[in-house]
Parts: sequence; C-alpha cells; structure tokens
Amino acid sequence: EDARRLAQSSAGQQLLDIIRRTDSGQLKQAAALVSQGNPEQAKQCLSELLNDPQVAALLAQLGGK
Repeated sequence: EDARRLAQSSAGQQLLDIIRRTDSGQLKQAAALVSQGNPEQAKQCLSELLNDPQVAALLAQLGGK
C-alpha cells in the first residue's frame, strides 16, 4: 500500500520517469549485486543516478525530509 502511494505521488512519478531513462544494464547489474549481498557495490554502480541533484531532492521528498 505504501509503495503504491509513493509510486503514485508526483515525486514518485518523476523518480520513476528518471529511472526509466536510466541505462537498464546499470539497473540490472545493481539488482544482481544487491541479490548477491553487495549493496555497497550496487550503490557504486548507480552512483551517477544517486548523485543527481534532482534524484536526491525527489528521494528526500519521498522520505518525508
């Protein structure tokens, strides 16, 4: 329920749009790293996306900060 509410919010929609435009190979690699128990390597893989000021602002909105 919470995930659906977040995804349907304005900030959630904007974040999903950015993610859709992100290289799918990077996303797949990050997902594989997380499933292998390597979340820090997954963060490195997605560092460009995570360091984007717009993404950071959207994540802060979704986190209630």
